[in-house]
Amino acid sequence: MGNTGVLMKSFKRTIAKIPVLGRSILISFRAKIAFGYFREPLSNLVKWFFKSNETTNFTYKLEKDNIQYLASLISDIANVEFDTIMNYIKEIEEDKNLRKHIADAVAKSDLSFVADKEVRFGRRVGWYAFTRALKPKIIVETGVDKGLGACVLTAALKKNKQEGFEGKYFGTDINPEAGYLLSGEYANYGSILYGDSITSLKSFEGVIDLFINDSDHSPEYEAEEYRVISKKLSENAVILGDNSHCTDKLIEFSRETNRHFIFFQEKPYKHWYPGAGIGISFKR
Repeated sequence: MGNTGVLMKSFKRTIAKIPVLGRSILISFRAKIAFGYFREPLSNLVKWFFKSNETTNFTYKLEKDNIQYLASLISDIANVEFDTIMNYIKEIEEDKNLRKHIADAVAKSDLSFVADKEVRFGRRVGWYAFTRALKPKIIVETGVDKGLGACVLTAALKKNKQEGFEGKYFGTDINPEAGYLLSGEYANYGSILYGDSITSLKSFEGVIDLFINDSDHSPEYEAEEYRVISKKLSENAVILGDNSHCTDKLIEFSRETNRHFIFFQEKPYKHWYPGAGIGISFKR
């Protein structure tokens, strides 16, 4: 500890012993430290009020280091070189056709007033990289909403097909108007099953290679989805939980079925939202 540190420590000890006034000074000092952690998020929040139209399912970019951590994690799970995973992430970030498709579809929709013009994928770049690395024949995503994830996943399937690997996407959603972004060429690689997700999963006859839970976010519903698909998974299937930052249902399912579990916490770039994450359940 340097001289400045010693003096500061001595100063804090001294003022802490002064009744009332010393305590007030110490609280002020501690408040300055604590609020330092909130300064940037609050600044981003104010900017977001005026620059964004989003009211739910917030979109954002990820911090540079966060992307590298995600790529390293996927590399280990999929047994694919780190540089290859980074190239997959770069691939989607630079996919101008995908971005134009999403931006045009949003602009034409009735919900454009609560959406942003800039297309941002957040943790979904991880979904894309998993799809490119694993080359799944069947992907199932529960909870399609607008269809941003659906477009990301079908864009990856499109690239896989160019490399000789066929794949199909199936989304489920109880809202008959969900998935409006899944159109044009991207609809050639997937379709949406409308109705209750658990009912749709029970009647689904394919073998699932990549499953993404993003529907009803109640813990009970999430757990039931995992129970329903447990016998429909391929031997090396991967499950991605989009609610794992809120519930422990995927890690519980993983332990019950002798699967490995890892959680990735995303860090949004210049956004007030603290980020969600990806729960990953897999077998070796």
